[in-house]
Amino acid sequence: MTKEQKDKKEEATVDQMVEEQVDQTSPQSEGAEEERNEVDELKDKYLRLFAEFDNYKKRTARERLDLIRNAAEDIVTDLLPVLDDFERAKKNASQEQGGEPFSEGVRLVYQKLHNVLESKGLKEMDTSVDTFDPELHEAITKIPAPNPEQKGKIIDYIEKGYYLNDKIIRHAKVVIGE
Repeated sequence: MTKEQKDKKEEATVDQMVEEQVDQTSPQSEGAEEERNEVDELKDKYLRLFAEFDNYKKRTARERLDLIRNAAEDIVTDLLPVLDDFERAKKNASQEQGGEPFSEGVRLVYQKLHNVLESKGLKEMDTSVDTFDPELHEAITKIPAPNPEQKGKIIDYIEKGYYLNDKIIRHAKVVIGE
């Protein structure tokens, strides 16, 4: 039986109880109208209380799901500097003048860390965007724009921004043209 069917059944039961109560009281009695009003009032209170409890159950279930979904936020946030260091080492090793090669084992460890974090809901912000958005970016500094079209635009990304399950956990740190 679905939730809606249960609710309708309970309402029908309440209505039936009201009808039985009304039938038991004679229409000629002086208190019949008062009793009917009292029953209607109690029925209304019951339905409101039932709806309030139902909303409470839905809200707590939603909050529990959000908590479970974002439970790893602290750990992922703490691991982001490690991921940044790996990316800097990889970038430095790939440059021609880099003195030390980025070994295959270290590359595999980096890839594994990156894949695990992605599986937990981590997603990089798009770095191809060149317009500054204060909701997504944190301006570290402003430098003179190389050309007039880059005024107010992002010149360089200092640190990547990340989402965890579509929630921003770190804003991208950028340099803006002035």
